[in-house]
Parts: sequence; C-alpha cells; structure tokens
Amino acid sequence: VQLQASGGGLVQAGASLRLSCAWSGRTSARYLGWFRQAPGKDREFVAAIKWRDRSTHYADSVKGRFVISRDSAENTVDLQMSSLKPEDTAVYYCAASGSGTITSQARSLESYASWGQGTQVTVSS
Repeated sequence: VQLQASGGGLVQAGASLRLSCAWSGRTSARYLGWFRQAPGKDREFVAAIKWRDRSTHYADSVKGRFVISRDSAENTVDLQMSSLKPEDTAVYYCAASGSGTITSQARSLESYASWGQGTQVTVSS
C-alpha cells in the first residue's frame, strides 16, 4: 500500500486544519493511524482508526480536539484538527498497520509497516 498525506500548512493558534491521507493499492491493514514528529523529538502517536469497525483511539494531548475518520469510497483517512495549539506544530505522518495488530498495539510505531511522506503543520501563537 502507498500512502500520500496532504493538507498541512501554517495557521494561528485556535484555528482548524484538516489533513488527508490517500492510499493506493491493496491493504490488509487493521489500523490506519496518524503520528507526528516535532523538531528534536521522537515521533509520537496521534490517532488511529480500526479499518473494520471504525473504532478510534487518540493521544491524550489531542483528545477532544482532533477527529480521525475513514472514507472507504475515497480511499482516504482524514484527521480533522481543531483548537490548534503551538505545541501541535510538527510533521504529521499517516501510516497503515499490519493485519495482525491488536488494540493494545494500535498506538505503537512498531505496529505500522507502511508510512506516507509527512506534511508540515505549523501553529503560530
């Protein structure tokens, strides 16, 4: 599976932004996820959605502000980000997990085998 992320940009604090990740090719991924990496920091989990039942998981830092969704007709997984904060500034990556990923592994980078290129999100104060 190939993943292509888009939608990043420069916004002011409090604004909203929608990221989209389009995939092509066959996938048996159990989860589709978004991760982010700020300068000088490790890549971290943001959100994930289970392919089959669309159940979702969020990092505590974004819960209530970000919403992940999947559109099977468009072959996209989107991340709607609201009430953005300067600390949300990072390169955002979408990823597809393996077919055997279980719920407890959905937040782990190691569970994701396929990655898209990143898209930069910058939030100014």
